[in-house]
Amino acid sequence: MTVIVETSEGITTVTINRPEARNAVNPATARQLYDAFLAFEADDTAKVAILTGAGGYFCAGFDLKSAGYAEADDWLRAVQIPDDWTDPMAHPLPGPMGPTRLMLTKPVIAAIEGPAVAGGLELAAWCDLRVMAEGSITGVFCRRWGVPLVDGGTVRLPRIVGQGIANDLILTGREVDAEEALAIGFANLMCDRGAALEVARDLARDLTRFPQACMRADHLSARMPPEELAAALRREWASASAFEAEGREGAARFAAGKGRGGDFGDI
Repeated sequence: MTVIVETSEGITTVTINRPEARNAVNPATARQLYDAFLAFEADDTAKVAILTGAGGYFCAGFDLKSAGYAEADDWLRAVQIPDDWTDPMAHPLPGPMGPTRLMLTKPVIAAIEGPAVAGGLELAAWCDLRVMAEGSITGVFCRRWGVPLVDGGTVRLPRIVGQGIANDLILTGREVDAEEALAIGFANLMCDRGAALEVARDLARDLTRFPQACMRADHLSARMPPEELAAALRREWASASAFEAEGREGAARFAAGKGRGGDFGDI
């Protein structure tokens, strides 16, 4: 299993466990993440979830080494959005990274160490709160490879940091460290290196103390209405065709060793 799920004291911790790939998400992992958060939503004993990654990495995005192979192609076909999809709460659908089209009634906190880049940024943006450790980074690193944001990044990032800053991050793909992420509002809390999960758990415990029905009602009311979210995600998904035009070639360059470690020069 490349996803580990633990529940204790009303807190479900979902851990991406592919540290050898910096927790890049392949199709099998995406399926497990989607199933894990559906199970969290259905579990009456679970009040708050934490999404994190093993080995000092949050998530380096979709596993580009798997792109173009049959498993990835089958998965991308499986996550097509029907034209009549209008309600992500009543009719949940998986996204390429797994849970990114879900609209849950309960809060999810991202505990970020290391990279939260490309699709990893989109996973973090899908979460309701983000704790980033010193030394962690985020950014639209897939800009180098012609791989579009199709997991809600173009929908959620402007709502989190504002349109101007989102334009900067989306267009340039530049690296954003934890200090800047806190300053622009992407990170809600910053902590010492190695402490993100502990701080996220402390925050989750605080949330479990409150009357839950009221908290969830306010949380739902503060977010984009489900039908608007569905429409925005359908619109974003139209960009998936760019992967055929540019992304496959970019993925092949990455698989051949180009642009590792966030290098924008050698692409």
